[in-house]
Amino acid sequence: MKDLLSVHDYLFAQSDIGDWEGEEEFVTERYNELIHHAWERLDDDLSCERIDEIINGIWEQLRGDTALLDAEHEELMDWVEHYVDSAQDEQM
Repeated sequence: MKDLLSVHDYLFAQSDIGDWEGEEEFVTERYNELIHHAWERLDDDLSCERIDEIINGIWEQLRGDTALLDAEHEELMDWVEHYVDSAQDEQM
């Protein structure tokens, strides 16, 4: 079902990210990079609803968290991999 959706539907514009005390551009770029990485890990046969839950869950976990500013790139990528893999395993 993944082919019925587009990763671009889940990306944020800088105006969507909220107030990050002058770091909105950095946070937007970093978040969108995480979404692209998550998208690549999603199974092609996941339902559209489940994809929505997983991708939207990333923002729910990270919004307002200074990890988007403070964490190393690799740490965030590893976190996304674990989050997506765990969420997919829950469905099975």
